[in-house]
Amino acid sequence: MKDFEILEKNLGLEFKDKGLLKQAFTHRSYLNENSDLKLEHNERLEFLGDAVIELIVTEHLYKDYPEKTEGDLTNWRAALVNAKMMTNVAEELGYNDYLLLSKGESKELGKARAYILANTFEAVLGALYLDAGYKACDEFIKKYLLVNLAKIIREGSFKDAKSKFQEEAQERVSITPNYKVIKEFGPDHNKTFVVGVFLDKDQIADGEGSSKREAEEDAAHHALEVKNWN
Repeated sequence: MKDFEILEKNLGLEFKDKGLLKQAFTHRSYLNENSDLKLEHNERLEFLGDAVIELIVTEHLYKDYPEKTEGDLTNWRAALVNAKMMTNVAEELGYNDYLLLSKGESKELGKARAYILANTFEAVLGALYLDAGYKACDEFIKKYLLVNLAKIIREGSFKDAKSKFQEEAQERVSITPNYKVIKEFGPDHNKTFVVGVFLDKDQIADGEGSSKREAEEDAAHHALEVKNWN
């Protein structure tokens, strides 16, 4: 069994309710194979954690950068709270070693594992909020997530692929790109969307993701490569 006390020590946390932390790492698939365990999966904690993260990041950006416009702050926030960033931070914090997954799910890597890690990062914040409150979440997010902002600003990585592709398309061919869902598959709690990006009626590329927004971003990234507009 996973030793969550080691994780707590590594994160500098001490949960009063140890069950909440374990729940944050419990994927739905694990319970399908271990239905006798008195555990809940982490999807409700993920829902709560998503809101906690967004509020805390928004508050810091608003207070720390009074001279910046809403547009700048929105772009910076998007770069901080997107799935890729949360996956990277979760990997750095060693979350992979504590995931409670089914045998089949534990073999899945790549995008599927990244999606689970990003959701787990959110679920941990939901659990921490319930266990220790807003201040503890604020300190955690400052320490592990907001620390990435300087690099984001320095590298200009807050400019998402959709924005870049739209700017290039309007400047080069005077067309605003449009996006359409081509197909979707998977269960309701873990859907995958495939989205095509078009210039007028011509499909330039497609992309996939666990949400329409993520699939659109992936499609725009591929379109920039296809057009050589990077």
